Amino acid sequence: MRNNYIFFRKIGLLIFLIIFISCNPDDRTFIVDTNNTRTLADVQLDFSNINFNTGINDLLVESTFNNVFWNFRVIVPASASPTNKRPLIMSLHGGSSIIDPELHKNTACLVEPGFEAIEPIIIRPNSDGFIWYDLPNQNKVLTLIDLISSNLPVDQDKVVITGYSDGGNAAWYYTQNHPERFSASIPMASSYNPVRPDPNMPIGMSIPMYVIHGELDQLFPLATTQGYIDTTVAAGTDLEFVVAPLLDHYNSCSYVPYLQDAADWLVNTVWN
Repeated sequence: MRNNYIFFRKIGLLIFLIIFISCNPDDRTFIVDTNNTRTLADVQLDFSNINFNTGINDLLVESTFNNVFWNFRVIVPASASPTNKRPLIMSLHGGSSIIDPELHKNTACLVEPGFEAIEPIIIRPNSDGFIWYDLPNQNKVLTLIDLISSNLPVDQDKVVITGYSDGGNAAWYYTQNHPERFSASIPMASSYNPVRPDPNMPIGMSIPMYVIHGELDQLFPLATTQGYIDTTVAAGTDLEFVVAPLLDHYNSCSYVPYLQDAADWLVNTVWN
């Protein structure tokens, strides 16, 4: 899915960019000491010393910057082993601009039962109050995928990006900007305009997508999302759009059966 040269080149670029961004909790910018001594090798070493247990692992790891920590959850199925590598699900929570150290731990009502049948390894990072598109979170999301893939038995041909609300918009973003990292994308309750940056050039996504949206979504009206879907499908995106009848934006746990259908789609259509 990727080679080490590309991985280190991308991470190096992200680190270079982040150093020159400014940050505090009020304006969501990011300040990093230019005398930073942390390296990617330090993070890799820390990860290699983690004893991942079957089930839920809630972790706090110092990132590639001194005193900047990544707060995230990793769920490991009992079936995972070197001879039974598992799919990897990167799951991004909604409400990403909220600063809440517990926000990423709400996995029991949707992502766990939604993907239970395929027994994946699940990564669920905390946004730390940044939008998922922001460079600090790009660094976090992309690096965590590689670190987990290097330290747990991951089938690297079965890496999926998913999310709900802000996380769903982020699933679109990573699909558009980092498609080489994933085999499929499953945004839920999202509203992302793929006509970027030139409105006269609709963008087709290069990996298959399964998009789920509530009929009564109050925050992201169905008609708006439908318009974005039509635009990207016309540009060549391989996409299934599923409308959940009578479901609104604030009832995410009710989307479980639709996510279970998406898991079936992964097995029977994408990975078949």
